[in-house]
Amino acid sequence: QVQLVESGGGLVQAGEPLRLSCAASGRTFSSLTMGWFRQAPGKEREFVAAISRSGDSTKYADSVKGRFTISRDNAKNTAYLQMNSLKPEDTAVYYCAADRSIGVIATGRGGYDYWGQGTQVTVSS
Repeated sequence: QVQLVESGGGLVQAGEPLRLSCAASGRTFSSLTMGWFRQAPGKEREFVAAISRSGDSTKYADSVKGRFTISRDNAKNTAYLQMNSLKPEDTAVYYCAADRSIGVIATGRGGYDYWGQGTQVTVSS
């Protein structure tokens, strides 16, 4: 079993940055592909970004490409999502997710085995 705890959410103004963290425990962190998803009110949970086990490969949703950066520190069992140039449409609950399988980086919700409780990000205009 893997436990994921997100932190770093909050209220920011449009254009400001924010960094989310996801602390993992319960399994060797370097064996997990890590992802970030988000869910806005009334919308489906959507893929944001993901990073391979070693950190050498990443994927991003088109809506955040060039503004968000996913990274990980395997020594600290932590994944990060650096969000720059935030927009009001980025407002959502952000979820950290972990995939224990080996293979390509998943971008669908079904590709992930473990989920955090979520952290709220609100971007005001």
